[in-house]
Amino acid sequence: MIEPRKDIVAALRQGDSVVFEQLFDDYYERLCNYANSFLDDIDESEEVVQSTFITLWEKRDKLDIQISVKSYLYQAVHNQCLNKIKHDRVKQSHFEYITYQNNVEAPDGYQRMIEKELAEKIRIAVESLPQQCRMVFTLSRFENLSYAEIAAQLNLSVKTVENHMGKALRIMRTELSDYLPLLIWLLLSYF
Repeated sequence: MIEPRKDIVAALRQGDSVVFEQLFDDYYERLCNYANSFLDDIDESEEVVQSTFITLWEKRDKLDIQISVKSYLYQAVHNQCLNKIKHDRVKQSHFEYITYQNNVEAPDGYQRMIEKELAEKIRIAVESLPQQCRMVFTLSRFENLSYAEIAAQLNLSVKTVENHMGKALRIMRTELSDYLPLLIWLLLSYF
């Protein structure tokens, strides 16, 4: 074993690698076992202990150890283990969230291809509408405005808005009739 705490700290501050190596030899295995009691993974435990010793060496000139060196090392390993567990939990939560999002929001490639094709057909059908019908349809279906709100915005009567919407829906139904089974399949696959 090496000298009392003050001498060890003073030697470390001066960069005494022999004292550092002696500390490492004396405590490495015991600290690994201690870390393993938290992490239940010997490789991770060794990594934590090595990291603790690396930090000790890198910050040796600022060392201010008020307790025994042994207690200091155990406390440092303890804190690193808790940080590791916390970090692993955050990573696991993030992984689970991403997996969930991918399962919910990212359908398989075939479904995405169909959705793109259908979206393009809808865009073409909307563009084929007469200008006033297109404006009414767009405000109703894409901006979720009521007929009264559309009428007020376009300076039309509610009845005229209803007529334009009826005409737009008839045209859209005709333009997209070949894609109706596909649209139903897509809707059913989401519910």
